[in-house]
Amino acid sequence: QHLELARDLANRFNNVYSPTFTVPEPYIAKVGAKIMSLQDPTSKMSKSDSNANATISILDTRDDIMRKIKRAVTDSENEIRLGEDKAGITNLLTIYSACKGISIEDALKECSGMNYGVFKELVGEAVDFKLSPIRDRYNELISDKDYLLSIAKEGAMKADYIARKTLRKVYKKVGLVQL
Repeated sequence: QHLELARDLANRFNNVYSPTFTVPEPYIAKVGAKIMSLQDPTSKMSKSDSNANATISILDTRDDIMRKIKRAVTDSENEIRLGEDKAGITNLLTIYSACKGISIEDALKECSGMNYGVFKELVGEAVDFKLSPIRDRYNELISDKDYLLSIAKEGAMKADYIARKTLRKVYKKVGLVQL
């Protein structure tokens, strides 16, 4: 929604006055663009879900990730395949393929014949492997308050410079007096 609003505003201003704002383009991955809830694989994963086991946070520990994936809803069969009747397994295959950077078909081939326990372990490992560098870097950065403050100040100065430059263009194009 934020991206759509930014696109609409940039397009409208650019069409009325002249190209001033860059129109943001979405980046939507081919695999994993929509990840479903671990507890209700028919609804989208959401950080506002009241069930903590339904979502995986970027900062979840390895143990949390493994526990949540192991508790993920599947079905009573023990066959790993895609299908409307296999929403939980399809969701886990999507998560696995997105974390491994492979197609869902390749993920399906890799996991064919596994039982659900082994498959969930594999998915949990892939998720942890993908998120652990982010989590480690976050923990490293969050512990250095001085560095964070210096980066925030530097970023604020750069953003202020760019914003003022753009605002001067906007004022000029709309005919307002510059301050």
